Parts: sequence; structure tokens; C-alpha cells
Amino acid sequence: MTKLFRFILPLLMLTALTAHAERVDSLVWHADLTAAVGGGEHSPFWFANNTYGQGSIEPNNVRLTAGIFKPMRRDSRWSWGAGLELTGGVRQQMPFHIQQAYGEIRYRCLDAMIGQKQIPGAISNPRLSSGNLLFSTNAMPIPQIRLGIFDYADVWGTRGWLGVKGYLSYGMFTDSRWLRNWVDDGVYPQNVLYHSKGLWLRNGNTDKFPLQFEAGIEMATQFGGSAYYRTNDGQIAYTKNPSGLKAFWKALVPLEGDDSTIAGEKTNIQGNFIGNWTFALSWNPKADWNVKLYYQHMFEDHSMLYIEYPWKDGLYGIEAKLPRNRWVSRVVYEFLYTKDQTGPVYWDKTDKIPVQISGRDQYYFHSIYGAWQNWGRIIGNPLIISPIYSDHTLSLLSSRLWAHHVGFEGEPTDDISYRVLLTFSRNWGTYSNPLPEVADNFNFLAEVKWAPSNIPALRGWEGTVGLGADGGSLLGRSVGLQISIAKRGLIRF
Repeated sequence: MTKLFRFILPLLMLTALTAHAERVDSLVWHADLTAAVGGGEHSPFWFANNTYGQGSIEPNNVRLTAGIFKPMRRDSRWSWGAGLELTGGVRQQMPFHIQQAYGEIRYRCLDAMIGQKQIPGAISNPRLSSGNLLFSTNAMPIPQIRLGIFDYADVWGTRGWLGVKGYLSYGMFTDSRWLRNWVDDGVYPQNVLYHSKGLWLRNGNTDKFPLQFEAGIEMATQFGGSAYYRTNDGQIAYTKNPSGLKAFWKALVPLEGDDSTIAGEKTNIQGNFIGNWTFALSWNPKADWNVKLYYQHMFEDHSMLYIEYPWKDGLYGIEAKLPRNRWVSRVVYEFLYTKDQTGPVYWDKTDKIPVQISGRDQYYFHSIYGAWQNWGRIIGNPLIISPIYSDHTLSLLSSRLWAHHVGFEGEPTDDISYRVLLTFSRNWGTYSNPLPEVADNFNFLAEVKWAPSNIPALRGWEGTVGLGADGGSLLGRSVGLQISIAKRGLIRF
């Protein structure tokens, strides 16, 4: 916690130094009380997942979240923002923690952010999607320094036909103490560093023609820190990973390790290197509807970064905003396929057999860093079940699967809105540890929100009721009811 405050302190200085650039018009605040009751070994899947790590996997839990934010202004040359959000409760993974604490500044199209902020992944809808393959809304945000162009900016001279955005970030994981206490078997990392970067291009001017194409690549790395192992005799051994300037450079430009790294890192990329390609094609007529097709392709190390191996795995999706009606406003369908993983055969070349076969990628898992996770939650798509569901290990229950996912939402009245999520998956385990039998998993969520706007005494209040249910042999059966009461408001200046 001390390291976290040391990391966040500069954002308070940043906010104070830039306050002259923009008058503070208002602050936005909220307080949410959420309670879930039900039966089963776990809380319903969509109660606990894609909640930025706040939803508990334990049934019968209570959570209180409160935050205050200064939003960015997009209509000003200079703008700044900040936020602080705290969460605590009963039968939660942590009784109390800082969910968000950040400061940010913007000049024209250039952005900078420091701290811990909830940032959804690119392209996919954060409310209705099953989750971005690299960065979904599943795990708690990672403290970082982030620089770049966060929103699309028109390229000079293209008259709005070409846009670009991208970022570069470095940060650190804060779950070392939790991992040390929670992991009973296998590897667990400590004091791990973080790096990510992304670049996207957008082609098309919807003011002139409704078709628009987007393409981008995003990469992330876990590096540095130490890897601890529990040996057969109960002792704890560890390996220290490089954390100097050279390690930061090799996180930026993925390179193989050297004599300071363990054997596996010398023949492969240093650190846990993971990323995805994203492509989207949108039709945006001037009418009040649009449709978008998208595809995300994940890669681990250099495997499937290029077209050396067939791109069988990926997230295939379609999102449609429907013409204004009283019942359904937006629909998402996704198909997730991760069974291939470059095939079942893996071999590092040697002097005797100088052949490299980059199979058995085992998505989201790494022999040194355990898993692509933060506080036990998969940072990418949660349908690859998070380690928090396992028996106190960072090994993944199943990363080879296919899944169908449907999400839709609507606003029957000005005060009432809803959303529904339906997911079905078949799971084969991993290449190294296949399941004895193919395991099915079914997840359901129906949620209704009431936000009265015509009753002065209740203005700013919201009430949400959710029904969740799971079935299948992967996580077992569960059913639950979740009720949330929230108050939101403005502090004007």
C-alpha cells in the first residue's frame, strides 16, 4: 500500500500544477451499495466478472463503492481530470481497497495519465461484450504512467479520412502480498513490473461516406520482479528477474533474454509478452442506427504475431445499434475460439535439432509470471476462467474453448433500462492438462435499472435488480439475486 501511495502522489501534484489551465465547473460523485444472495458454490458468473475486479465470486456478499471525479473537458484546448474511488464489503476478495486513484491532463490531442484508472479495451462494447482479448473490464486496473493520443486525431492533410491514436505506458502490479498469501501450489510472482502500448488507424469520413475501417495492434508485458516456487519438501525457492533499464527496453522492444535470465528466457522473449490484433468495419449512416463487424486475434510471444501460423483463434463479433424503439437499442453477438493455440507441439531449437516449433501457446499462462492476471482475475476475456476460481494456484482450469455470447439492452421508458447477457461455452482444458471430459458452461444475467427523473425527491437515485444463473460442469450450478442502490450527484463551483 505504501508503494501505491508513492506511485499516486505525483498525480496530486500534476492536478495542482495544471489547475490554472481550466476552471473547475463541477465534480461528479457517486455511492453504490450492492448486495447479492443466492445458492451454489460461486456467485453467478456475470455478477462477479467484467466488474473491474469488484464483483465477488463468493455467494451472499455485500459491497459499498464511493467515488468522486473531475471529468475531462473535450471542448477545451487544455483540460485535466482526476478521480478517487474506494470499495469495501463483506465476503469480498479484499475487505477494503482503492479501486481508482488517478490524475490526467490533455493538450489538444495529446494525453497523459498517472495512477490507477478503469480503462476498457478497444473496439468491443464494455457493457455487452464477453470481453476484449487483451484488456477487458474484468480485472482491477493497474497503476501506471500512460502517455499518447487516447482518442482518434485526424492526420493533417487527410481532411478527416485518416485518424490515428495510440499510447505507451509503464506501471507495476500491486497484488504481491495477496499472491503470497493465496497461492498454495506452483509459481507466484512478486513485485512485477508492467508495460503496454498500442497503435490504431481509422480510415473513413462518416460525414462523407458511412463506411469506416479500423485496424490496430496492442501489446503488453509482465517483466522484472521475482518468481517464487514451493519445492517438494515445502521450502520456497525464487528466481530474480532483470529489472534494470535494459529490462525496460526489452519490454518496449520484445527481445530474447541473456545470461541474467533463466534458460527459457534466453531462447524466447524476455518477460510475459502478450498482445492482439484488432480489426473493425463499421457502417454509420446518418440515421439513428449503425452496425459494426470486428475481429480480435491474440498472440503470445512471437507465436501468431505474424501470419507464420494460421489465424484460427480469435474473437469474432458483430454489434448493432438499432433504430430508436421502446425495447431493444443495442445487440452484440460474439464467437470466441481458442482451441488451436498454434497447435499441440512445442520445441525450442538446439544444436542437435535446429528446428523451432512454436506450438502450445497456453493463452494467459506463463511459467515465470503464472498468469496474465491481476488480483486473481484474468486481465483479458474472462471466459478463460480466472485463477481466483482455482484451488489456490495460478494455473488455468481451461484455456482451450469455443463460446457463443449474446448481449442486448434497451430503454422501455425514460426511467427504466435493462440488459441481458447469455453465454455458452465448451471447454477442453489445456494441452498440458486436458480435462477428463469436455465441460460445458452456461451463464445468464438479466438486469433492470430504475433511475427516476420526474420525481424531484428521488432525482439522482438509481435502483438495479439483477438475476443471475449458471449451469454446466465447468463451474457448477448457481443462482442469485443482486440488488444495488446508488446515489449520484454534482458538486458545482
